[in-house]
Order: sequence, then C-alpha cells, then structure tokens
Amino acid sequence: MKLAKKEYLSLYETMVRIRTFEESGRRLMLEGKLGGFLHLYSGEEAIASGVCSELTDEDCICSTHRGHGHIIAKGGSIPKMMAELYGKDTGYSQGKSGSMHIADISIGIIGANGIVGACIPIANGVAFALRYKKKDAVAVAFFGDGSTNRGTFHEALNLASAWKLPVVFVCENNGFGMSTPPTRSTNNKNLSERAVAYNIPGVTVDGNDPVAVKEAFAKAVKRAKKGDGPSLVECLTWRHHGHYIGDPALYKDPKDQKKWLSEEVDPIPRFEARLQKEKIATAKELSAIKAKAEEEVQAAIEFAEASPDPEPETMFEHVYAD
Repeated sequence: MKLAKKEYLSLYETMVRIRTFEESGRRLMLEGKLGGFLHLYSGEEAIASGVCSELTDEDCICSTHRGHGHIIAKGGSIPKMMAELYGKDTGYSQGKSGSMHIADISIGIIGANGIVGACIPIANGVAFALRYKKKDAVAVAFFGDGSTNRGTFHEALNLASAWKLPVVFVCENNGFGMSTPPTRSTNNKNLSERAVAYNIPGVTVDGNDPVAVKEAFAKAVKRAKKGDGPSLVECLTWRHHGHYIGDPALYKDPKDQKKWLSEEVDPIPRFEARLQKEKIATAKELSAIKAKAEEEVQAAIEFAEASPDPEPETMFEHVYAD
C-alpha cells in the first residue's frame, strides 16, 4: 500500500500519542496518583493506528479493558481520558468509569469493556443497527487472543456470517491471554484460521506494521460495506508490560521480551527507521511530533489534576437512561 506523506505521518503521530499517554499513565500509577486497574497498550500501537485510519466518525468501535489506544486512534479526547483515569468530574464519565469503560458515542466509540470477549457480540448489535439505519458504515470489535477461546467469539462470528453483518473482527494477538500464550491454549498456528469454520475471510498480519494493518483492514471494510459480510483480521504483536500495572510478567521469556522491545521490532522505532530510510520524513520532523505528543499529554495531566472531584450526590446520576 502506497500512502501520501501526510498519511504516513498521521500513522506515526497516532502511535506516538498512544505510547506517550500509556507510559505517562504507567508513571502516574506507580507514583500513586491513579487508582483502580490500568492495562497498558504499549507495544500494540500500530494496530489501533492502522485500523482507525480507515474509519470515519460514522464507523463504530467496541473496545476492551486495554482500550486507551483504540480511543485515541478513533479521535477521543486525551484530556477527558486522563481526567477519567484520575476519577475527576471532567472525565468522560465524570470519574465513574475509570480506565476500562470509556465511551464517546458522538465519534463512534461505543465503549471499552472489562469483560473478556464481551465487545464481540456487542459489535454485532452495532453492525445490525448500522445496516438497519442504512448507514454506509462498519462496526469493529477489538479483542485479544484469549477471547477467541470464549463462546462469545464463536457465537458472534457465526451470527455475523449468517446475517452478513458489516463488522470486522480484529484480534490483537499480543502473545498472552493474561499469562497464557496461545500455543498452550489452542491448536491453531494462526488464530485467523478459525474464520474458516464460519466461511468468512481470515488473515494474519504483522501487527507491528501500521501500513500492513491498514491494508488488511481496508480490504475487510470494503467487503463489509459491499454487503459481503464480516472478516477476521489477526494482528501479531506484543504487549510490553504485564497484564496490568503490578503484574511483573515473570511468565515472559527474557529473550522474547528483549527481541520484541528492540528497535528492529518495536513498532515506533521500527516505523521511524522506515520513514527515514524511504525519505518520507526527517529525524527533525519525527522529533517534533514526539515533542508535540509530550506537550499534549502533559497538558492533559495538568487539566486532570486541576479538575474537581465529582460531588457525592452525583453518584446515582447517569445510571439509567430517560
């Protein structure tokens, strides 16, 4: 896939914004400034960037407990996300949702979900609604490799195939279902092979290459919008940290960890090298993008820390829809 310089830089900028947000969140959590759980997306940025670069505000995504990257890539507000992590009244859910349930319906972010695999059938419902309303749009379900062993995954793929729903299933295979590698929980070389059972396309791509992800996903979107039904796109990647902050990830082989965090494999330095080698961008241009992301996230932190806590009497507001 050949892209314009603007498109290449947009992919890079999105990845950098995600990484900066996640690593800042990690630091803040370790400093005791954030509460609850935090599941980081560091290392997986190329997937959200590649996928969401093919989406509009009309298209919808259903996310996971590791959803910050999806939300940023879809155009979500970094200040409102940070305020939500701080539990502040200016957050996406007035501080009530925390990290795992952020949503912004106005731009197609149906919501993150703390239940493994729960977003997959939800995406089917969204896809059905989009078709019912005659929208030229698709629904996307993001989920991890561990989710493919749950009944919700198989039920959802079967129904989406039978009804030819405009949905794309994106499996972010980051090497572990919590602490268990797919090689110990499945007998498939690639999880995309499971698409065969439902007579839909399944493809496995390099999830650390945003252009490869974008290209594979674009084909799936085209198929869905033509009315030909769903696709399963498996993206091979690696989460840099433990399952959540506080997990020391002792189950990771140190050699594998070193390889995946190397500049040759880590999606951001790897993409930087490509952009410079192909003379798409200079080191100065890339440094400027990084500096801008740092400023943006720092401003979000300052916004969150200056924001008020929610008042106790608001506890039961927004619980039910009128």
